[in-house]
Amino acid sequence: MPDPSSYRPKPGQIPDSPGVYKFRDEHHRVIYVGKAKSLRPRLSSYFQDLAGLHPRTRTMVTTAASVEWTVVSTEVEALQLEYSWIKEFDPRFNVKYRDDKSYPYLAVTLNEEFPRVQVMRGAKRKGVRYFGPYGHAWAIRETVDLMLRVFPVRTCSAGVFKNAERTGRPCLLGYIGKCSAPCVGRVTPEEHRELAEEFCDFMAGRTGAYIRRLERQMAVAAEDMEYEKAGRLRDDIGALRRAMEKNAVVLADATDADLIAVAEDELEAAVQIFHVRGGRVRGQRGWVTDKVEEVGTAGLVEHALQQLYGEETGDSVPKEVLVPALPGDDAATAAVTQWLSERRGSLVSLRIPQRGDKKDLMATVERNAQQALVLHKTRRASDLTTRSRALEEIARALDLDSVPLRIECFDISHLQGDDVVASMVVFEDGLARKSEYRRFQIKGRVGDTQVWHGEGQDDVRSMHEVIARRFRRYLLEKEKTGEWTEQDLAGGTDAAGGVPAAPEDDGRPKRFAYPPQLVVVDGGQPQVAAAKRALDELGIDDVAVCGLAKRLEEVWLPDDDDPVVLPRSSEGLYLLQRVRDEAHRFAITYQRAKRAKRIRTSPLDDVPGLGETRKQALIKHFGSVKRLRQATIEQICEVPGLGRKTAEAVAVALAQAAPAAPAVNTATGEIMDDDGGSTHD
Repeated sequence: MPDPSSYRPKPGQIPDSPGVYKFRDEHHRVIYVGKAKSLRPRLSSYFQDLAGLHPRTRTMVTTAASVEWTVVSTEVEALQLEYSWIKEFDPRFNVKYRDDKSYPYLAVTLNEEFPRVQVMRGAKRKGVRYFGPYGHAWAIRETVDLMLRVFPVRTCSAGVFKNAERTGRPCLLGYIGKCSAPCVGRVTPEEHRELAEEFCDFMAGRTGAYIRRLERQMAVAAEDMEYEKAGRLRDDIGALRRAMEKNAVVLADATDADLIAVAEDELEAAVQIFHVRGGRVRGQRGWVTDKVEEVGTAGLVEHALQQLYGEETGDSVPKEVLVPALPGDDAATAAVTQWLSERRGSLVSLRIPQRGDKKDLMATVERNAQQALVLHKTRRASDLTTRSRALEEIARALDLDSVPLRIECFDISHLQGDDVVASMVVFEDGLARKSEYRRFQIKGRVGDTQVWHGEGQDDVRSMHEVIARRFRRYLLEKEKTGEWTEQDLAGGTDAAGGVPAAPEDDGRPKRFAYPPQLVVVDGGQPQVAAAKRALDELGIDDVAVCGLAKRLEEVWLPDDDDPVVLPRSSEGLYLLQRVRDEAHRFAITYQRAKRAKRIRTSPLDDVPGLGETRKQALIKHFGSVKRLRQATIEQICEVPGLGRKTAEAVAVALAQAAPAAPAVNTATGEIMDDDGGSTHD
């Protein structure tokens, strides 16, 4: 166990000013980020007698090997820098809320010429107006279906929209009056945008004035004996009121506020947020977290505010934020309030509700948080029990010294020997960790050594190569050689198929940095032997290897003539099957993508200096590659932007490339030419 006194700053070295600090471990990874209005007393508190520290703090300081800090001018700057660093370095000892689901939003794409109303999940995009989040996507669709009667905004995809433009016929919604059909010119872009903005105004809570305007129009139509128009307006008002009834009024005076409640125990905490707009609950979301650092309700509230509003600006930050506890003393609360106000662009009130409707609603949010924590603990207990049993069964069956907390599985994929690729998937504590997945292009070499020619169906040699490349990267990372070069790292590729240059240690997670306790290969005895041989050649003897053969689901171990047969009902076998199937899925997805890219290649791709724009110009001018191949150099020079030198290069490239095999229409037996037509003998 490292001694914190070995890296304790010298007396007088720590400044007495606001700042943000980072603790790093022996591998230079950032493991904790914190802020303080005065760095000196805060950092000094970590280096007192270990017996006096909270158990979680004690674990952190004994894991760390160094501490560093950055001085800032104000507490607001410290808050902003702390949030940025936590997001960048993902420290293991910081509280990090994780969404218990990906919440859907109602989105209006105001960044498009013809704005579209749709359901969206994930990261927010610039120029898109969001409403929600909602508990279920069907709740959004019900609301939109009611409102399209009054605000017939486009809801179709780009493909459907372009097809309607091309054919001059709108989709079904255009025929039944639930779309204004801008695709066929029934409304101008300006008129359609006005409809979209009215839709947004209504969703933002400005409902009363719009309904009163419709009521006045209905009365005027009735007086003028335009009863059909009056009836249509009456139905529109009814549809809007039904949409409003889906969100009951909970706060008077059309209040805009977010209410945040926290439920916690010694180990975990749950946060629930109600988004109130125009006095109505417009959305609800929840988070859970492990309490990996010593933190109370005030700290949990501060972390929740950072995560909730760290990426938000403008109206996404409400005028009022109601919390169960203020984030620290008066100075800390003032700093957070100033930070929220800067993100909104106007004053934000951060306070604890004391009485009335807001306090009653806060009690409802707190009950939701308590229920979410109970439900999460129930699910997790069940999951943890099952996963623990599976890992223990694997450890017993393979005679491991300890349970394999990190499992890596490798699979080879190809199509009749072409486009040979490999995948590596990672499971930690029995759960997939997709950020650690890696993909490899099989090249027939390890480092600078050519091992074999990479074509052909040789899964065994491919497996040997990919295991060697993966663990060679691990050894290089372990040695900390500093700047990585392509010569050093010729081997495993990242998701893009290239070899990235890694900078010197900066605390960010590294690729291939952590060794597994168990390597699983998709295959039987030959693949297992190849993987074991690769590890032996690198001198790695503390990683177990096994293979899972698909035919009988047998588990093979190195140097064993007979497989290990786990019961069909075994949780351990089920976990190994999930790991193997995930590796197979990841590998075949990559292989299909590579094959599709290869099929889309053209002889023009190899012409130097010929970019995508001029390639498209050539095809557009001649109509097909076949006709371009038949053209003379003088005819190619007629294409705007092409000089004679480029035209000669195009002619040479097409002459050297063998014509593609003709396609056959399977229905008629006719041979299809490059233009898509048929030829007859």
